[in-house]
Amino acid sequence: MLWRPVQLLTIGAEPFRRWDLSSGLCRPGIHFVPVKTVEQQDIKALRSARQLMVEQRTALANPIRAFLAEEGVIVPAGIQKLQQYLPEILEEESHELSSVLRRLLHTLGEDLRNLNIRIHEMDNEIAALSRQQSGYHPLLTIPGVGPLIAAAFVSEVSAPQFANGRQLSAWCGLVPRQHSSGGKNRLSSLSKNGNRHLRTLIIHGARAVMRCVQNRDDCLGEWLRKLIARCGFMKATIALANKLTRIIWRVLRDEVDFNMQKAFTINSLSNKNRRIIEFANTDEKTATVPVIACSYTR
Repeated sequence: MLWRPVQLLTIGAEPFRRWDLSSGLCRPGIHFVPVKTVEQQDIKALRSARQLMVEQRTALANPIRAFLAEEGVIVPAGIQKLQQYLPEILEEESHELSSVLRRLLHTLGEDLRNLNIRIHEMDNEIAALSRQQSGYHPLLTIPGVGPLIAAAFVSEVSAPQFANGRQLSAWCGLVPRQHSSGGKNRLSSLSKNGNRHLRTLIIHGARAVMRCVQNRDDCLGEWLRKLIARCGFMKATIALANKLTRIIWRVLRDEVDFNMQKAFTINSLSNKNRRIIEFANTDEKTATVPVIACSYTR
């Protein structure tokens, strides 16, 4: 007696699910996801395997540090530091380590080195496959975008899938969350929706650019220094990640190299100058007014 109502509700809801599916396909403006190529799927599989190896390496390095810390031996932070100091620690007789612990640490150190070799081989294989993609080399010309970030966007993103760069940025979760009502805009922290892995990579790339921001004498450095003075270092880092994502969309769509002047010149214009430029584009009488090239972002 208890199973019959549940079965009736399930059967009764099936026509409604079919109707929702059919009505959704007939609506205009449906955002369809393009089918990935075999090469994109291969790159994504290699990236997932590499991420698993990195997590295993971190899970292996933490107990090594813990075992050494229990004996009073502190190793500096970082995987490279651990690999550098671990053989020296095991060879030194001054550290009062038991023979059992020395054999255990030696075995764990060998596993750590083997994981590093496998990660390095995986990086080479990912780079080799990514070089065959059309948008890989132009992405490497963007500041903060390295081989891993370029391979991730090449395997995950199709430029025609998005109408502009802001859609890709929102898909990565790099736009503010909105709490707007009654004609008043309220923007809060990042939405963090969409692809978490791409968001993590591009934020790390932005942090790499921010490390040398004081030494840059180009348009990017000037723009970042003004942004830091206005809203702080961390918000400027996220703003740079947002802008880099929009630039990536433009580079992938047009398959052109990054141009610093086009990317950051128009942002220095005031609203009045932008209205003058828009008027120059639409008015035939003022067609001789020079028009500044559009930026990578939309």
